[in-house]
Amino acid sequence: MDLITWILIAAIVVLIASRFMPAKGINNISVHDAKDKFNDKDVQFIDVRTPGEYKVNHRKPFRNIPLQSLSGKVDKLDKDKEVVVICQSGMRSTRASKMLRKMGFKKISNVRGGMSSWS
Repeated sequence: MDLITWILIAAIVVLIASRFMPAKGINNISVHDAKDKFNDKDVQFIDVRTPGEYKVNHRKPFRNIPLQSLSGKVDKLDKDKEVVVICQSGMRSTRASKMLRKMGFKKISNVRGGMSSWS
């Protein structure tokens, strides 16, 4: 293979890897860590799954703000408080966490594995 092919392969690998890497300022936490925060009044819990998914299976104190409507409802969240984000597997909550980070939130925790890892 020539140099250009190797450069293209490397660029694709970096692009794919960056989609799965946590952004700066976002903590990836376990379900157990999320449960430990339930009594903290300075933490906001959001579930970014669809309303149908949320209705079938959710945990209090998570409130449903679907990923597709997050940017329009971000004003309902306090930027000075920590936000714990969950979805079904961790993919949408990772995207939501990155969105929140870009919108100025400083304390964001993404639940690794999402509701699929809840026991």
